[in-house]
Amino acid sequence: MTDTQKARVLVAYGGHGVVQAEGGEPVPCLFRRSVGRPSCGDLVRIRPADDATWALEEILPARNHFKRADARGRAQAVAANLDRVVVVIATEPLPSRDLLDRYLVAVHSLGLEPVIVLNKVELTPDPGGAGLQTLERLDAYRGLGYPVVRSSCKGPPGVGELEPLVQGVTSILVGQSGVGKSSLVRALVPDLDIQVGALSRVTGKGTHTTTTTRMYELPGGGHLIDSPGVWEYGLWKLEPDELAAGFPDFAPWLGHCRFNDCRHMHEPGCAIKTAVERGELPAWRLERYQRLLAQNEDAS
Repeated sequence: MTDTQKARVLVAYGGHGVVQAEGGEPVPCLFRRSVGRPSCGDLVRIRPADDATWALEEILPARNHFKRADARGRAQAVAANLDRVVVVIATEPLPSRDLLDRYLVAVHSLGLEPVIVLNKVELTPDPGGAGLQTLERLDAYRGLGYPVVRSSCKGPPGVGELEPLVQGVTSILVGQSGVGKSSLVRALVPDLDIQVGALSRVTGKGTHTTTTTRMYELPGGGHLIDSPGVWEYGLWKLEPDELAAGFPDFAPWLGHCRFNDCRHMHEPGCAIKTAVERGELPAWRLERYQRLLAQNEDAS
């Protein structure tokens, strides 16, 4: 493979996309079905197809993939080789009841580091909004060890708390439509227009779009991936033990239930339920787990 080059996928459109070798310019690349379909962030080997286009030769092993459920409830890769997943929620629109927990379970199940961002802090949330409870519990999430930062693209605090958490690493921004992810990308990537222009010249798809997962270089080193907003983030099919592992505060009691296959629902001798009864674990955490387990089983 002497005429191949190692490159990183900046954006993928099914059968083709844009890749970039280290120190090089973005170039178009054809994804051959026999090789596979890489995700944004995948490292690949490419070879020249003609004077202007490259062809995918190999998809290199990835450290990890961030996933979501497809229409059939199967795990679908969204981005690869990540260090952090930045879950963006906002005062408007308020998050749905279980959205944040679904994201956190997914992040933990994939062995990634989560960061929670509350954006649009300049706005006052709807006092009657169904998602207000999630915002009210952000201090509780911080107490569980999750980094929780505040941001605003309209004024203080800006992105000052978020910026050092994404520098020098590869992160993906995920969240509902309308929470301001694209504005955060613009604030974190000062030369966004230049990078978007370079991609647009290759793809011919025009200006920045929120419908495709794209990777950008950060000025202080590292990469930031912007993913399309979703109305609701769905988990793929997870076994009860995999779902419980997505609640790291359960760890001291996992493996101590009377039954090895305890689902932490109605089984006798459940160590998680006993911990709640003793006040060692907040009841709302078990309730969130049980809601997600019921949803996961209903979807299967």
